[in-house]
Amino acid sequence: MTKSVLGIDVGGSSIKAGLVDVTTGRLLVPLAAVPTPQPSTPARLLDAFVDLDARLAGGGAIGLAMPCVVQQGVTRTAANIDSGWIDFDCAGRLRERLARPIVVLNDADAAGVAEMRWGAGQGSTGVVIMLTFGTGIGSAIFNDGVLLPNTEFGHLEMQ
Repeated sequence: MTKSVLGIDVGGSSIKAGLVDVTTGRLLVPLAAVPTPQPSTPARLLDAFVDLDARLAGGGAIGLAMPCVVQQGVTRTAANIDSGWIDFDCAGRLRERLARPIVVLNDADAAGVAEMRWGAGQGSTGVVIMLTFGTGIGSAIFNDGVLLPNTEFGHLEMQ
């Protein structure tokens, strides 16, 4: 039996979604994408998430990757999205709309978790760093397979 999760990734220019088999890490259907609404307020993005869920007939748990520092489902920062996301209970508000389990992670952390489970990082020990390049630069650091969340190298100020 296939166990699927709806994965949603928020980028500065588009929101991508797909049903993922969590046993294999493979997509079950082609990705769906919509432009990131401008302004990218919480209300507008939540509407987009609900619409994508309806298009893909998710029905199960949802994993949401946000370009933010995320702590217990609350977005603490906002990179390339509206500042209304700062200190927003993203998981709680989306759970109210869809009545299903919701996990919200920093987008690079989510990509790193996938690579460590199904990709290039599988079985790696020691320190592993995942970098993502899109509208911004994201990073995820693992030590012996354990994520150090919200590292956000792309937001370091160099002098």
